[in-house]
Amino acid sequence: YLCAMQWTYSLEQLPTVAADINAQLSAPVICFHGPMGVGKTTLIKALCVVMGCADAVNSPTFSLVNTYKDAGGNAVHHFDCFRLNHLNEALDMGIEEYLDSGQRCFIEWPELIAPLLEQHQIIELKTTAEGTRQLTLHKA
Repeated sequence: YLCAMQWTYSLEQLPTVAADINAQLSAPVICFHGPMGVGKTTLIKALCVVMGCADAVNSPTFSLVNTYKDAGGNAVHHFDCFRLNHLNEALDMGIEEYLDSGQRCFIEWPELIAPLLEQHQIIELKTTAEGTRQLTLHKA
């Protein structure tokens, strides 16, 4: 990774931070890393709002993937790989087609599917001692 950008923000600042982050996304596939409850889904919801998605954005914990449409009618795929036990489960649901589509893919818990990831960016989320969130965007 060539460089990283960092933001520290409160929930109230999230819409502004999401707009800043969205402007910095260059790869279609974005992987979200961070502990349970750190705000990965909340950040993805905010990014989808910035992109003009009119659909309700929810964690695809049970469906594995949710697809939304952005303001331009382009598909935005939101994956939650937390419940996957084997890479074959992702392959069976056709994850490679999504990853190779050139369409935006937001992926929570991407560790299991790491072997399938090529051009992608990483967003790392942490909670600070003050209770704010620290986000690091690694440029691809």
